Amino acid sequence: MPISTLWIKAKEKAVVSVNTELLEANWQTGKYIVEFDQGGKARAEYGKHLLINLSKDLTLKNGRGFSRSNLLYMRKFYLSFPKRETVSHVLTWSHYFEILKCDNLLEMQFYFRQCITEGWKVRELKIQIKSCLFQRIALSTDKDGVLALANEGHLVMKPQDIIRDPFVLEFTGLPKKKKYKGNFYCHFPILSKK
Repeated sequence: MPISTLWIKAKEKAVVSVNTELLEANWQTGKYIVEFDQGGKARAEYGKHLLINLSKDLTLKNGRGFSRSNLLYMRKFYLSFPKRETVSHVLTWSHYFEILKCDNLLEMQFYFRQCITEGWKVRELKIQIKSCLFQRIALSTDKDGVLALANEGHLVMKPQDIIRDPFVLEFTGLPKKKKYKGNFYCHFPILSKK
């Protein structure tokens, strides 16, 4: 094995090890907050002072990275993945940080599985969350089509495909179809005053 390949593999292993330890430390911190400081409850009865004080203590002893906001996400990380074995080390803390921004557990689990299945980088995950992929699939009758579009992107076959954009048409009262094709303005009758 060439020396350059040896060093590339060593760096990859180091990154994986660092990621594994970071996820473990964040999960353990969340567990500590919930189990010990909050007595196993999702929220402390004595309010937000717990996290503010813990943030100050940890920052003083360990440096940056322990803001109240980060501690909230560590707590949510533990509450969302209470079994340590369910935490995938394929994903980074940055992946989990974005996934934890979702409001409901089903949505979190969806993005968690899609990241692993599709190999999304954090940037791709942010795009999918921002474009409401989970909600679009939940509302769609063509779930496979929406997933394919999310994973493969919009395929440009002819010049008109470049300017097409997906529309949300629930407010129009149109019947539900898997897909509408063509120019939408042609499908609406023009009303004139007589």
